Amino acid sequence: MSRPIRLLLAAALLAPLAACSSSGSTDSKPEAKTQGFPYTVTNCGVKTTYEAPPKRAVTMNQHVTEVMLELGLKDRIAGTAYLDDKVLPKYAKAYADTPVLAKEYPSYEKLLAANPDFVYGGYASAFLAGEGRSRGALAKSGIESRLNVEGCAKRAVSMDDVYKEVREVGSTFGVRPRADKWVAAAKRQLADAAGDSKGREPVPVFVYDSGDKTAFTAGGRGIGNDIIERAGGRNVFADLDKAFGDASWESVVDRKPEAIVILDYGGTTVAQKKKRLLDDPVLADVPAIKNKRFAVLPLSDAVVGVRAPGAVEKLADQL
Repeated sequence: MSRPIRLLLAAALLAPLAACSSSGSTDSKPEAKTQGFPYTVTNCGVKTTYEAPPKRAVTMNQHVTEVMLELGLKDRIAGTAYLDDKVLPKYAKAYADTPVLAKEYPSYEKLLAANPDFVYGGYASAFLAGEGRSRGALAKSGIESRLNVEGCAKRAVSMDDVYKEVREVGSTFGVRPRADKWVAAAKRQLADAAGDSKGREPVPVFVYDSGDKTAFTAGGRGIGNDIIERAGGRNVFADLDKAFGDASWESVVDRKPEAIVILDYGGTTVAQKKKRLLDDPVLADVPAIKNKRFAVLPLSDAVVGVRAPGAVEKLADQL
């Protein structure tokens, strides 16, 4: 047998052995890292490093649920809770397929029963220590968490914070390009809305969330204030150093709002809220009441979430 043929036969005999050896060495290697990981982020004072995207998230509060759905993360939601109003029609089918753990916040036991590796809260109340759902308690159970940036803001939030929220969630779940695409579209939408309201005199606006003895309203620290200004209004309680807070009815009268934005959510209807305002003799001389000048926004439009850019255009049209 010639030498070249002997070499070819030897190579053929060794090939299966080499293949087995190669397969074995591949199995022993660690899995390839997901692009963008490890990812480290500091959220509301909590620094977290994610080695991989969360797989079983629980969302508590509607606006953070909608952030997840907008980013195409329906399959990563193991459960949700606390619907303030109706989800947008574009999310309705995805939401219908999502397990609802509780009408409001679930108990700690019910939360753990969903076996989450991540909990995303919209308001600070989602992580109340007194109810056992603090971020520290979750961390002890091996569960990472995130609080919407408006829930811990120490300054006035703006659309830049909306972009930050969406981008950081996108990075956490390994879908940052989707988040960037959404931000680019949101900026275009806001540019169009700004052009529509350019040159108008700002309309003095009072936001009525709820309240009887006092008015629970939007202050200057929440995204609602930014939405009002971009829509061509001026929040008469912009000096209230909170996202939402109480104001006296006397101060509402003194500030003479020309339009009232009613936040639509919960068990009290818009019609009932409007009647309460119109029937109050204390408010009879308020310009907005005299002219019956009302605008309406769902509560989910007026918090840091994917609705905020669209809320500017919606409010501008009404003002």
